[in-house]
Amino acid sequence: MRRRDFITVVGCAAAWPLATWAQQTAMPVVGFVRDGSADTSARLAASFRKGLNETGYFEGQNVIVEYHWLEGQYNRLPQLMADLVRRQVAVIATPGNVTTAAAKAATSTIPIVFGVGDDPVRLGLVANLARPGGNATGINFFAQEVVSKRLRLLHELVPKAVRFAVLVLTSFPVPSRMARRAPPCGRALSGALCAGDGRRSR
Repeated sequence: MRRRDFITVVGCAAAWPLATWAQQTAMPVVGFVRDGSADTSARLAASFRKGLNETGYFEGQNVIVEYHWLEGQYNRLPQLMADLVRRQVAVIATPGNVTTAAAKAATSTIPIVFGVGDDPVRLGLVANLARPGGNATGINFFAQEVVSKRLRLLHELVPKAVRFAVLVLTSFPVPSRMARRAPPCGRALSGALCAGDGRRSR
């Protein structure tokens, strides 16, 4: 699924709890939390708005969307989530594993609409995929599951290669977990090895 489609889906999902909230207040607030910057996420934000519009919600008319751009400063998350919870926003929209985990840790009552690349059950976001339960809903686009497929493709493109390197941002836990998953996949490919065997994440 393309990122634009993904955010559109999240935008539509965010409108579900807004319907109930709209019965209580004329202008519900959605907290949209993204780890990037406003510039790099402009297309995602536009698609998110499109998803809301398709379900009858328009910024400044019947909904307020607060955009929070972390710009990679994950240490801001606890305080940011605490503020959203304190103000009792209608929905917290979190495209991303880390932002979603922070939202889930901050509240068990405010609806969370997520888009994550890891298993939402393993992340503790939902009880199970068939019956999520709780206050979180969203989609999983299986980013980590494609690690082995990527390595297999690399191996097919360069069959004589015996070592592949995986570069990650060590301050961001999700790619680090993906890097730890890579070595077992690499060892299964005709003896091909990965640089680093999971003992180090950088």
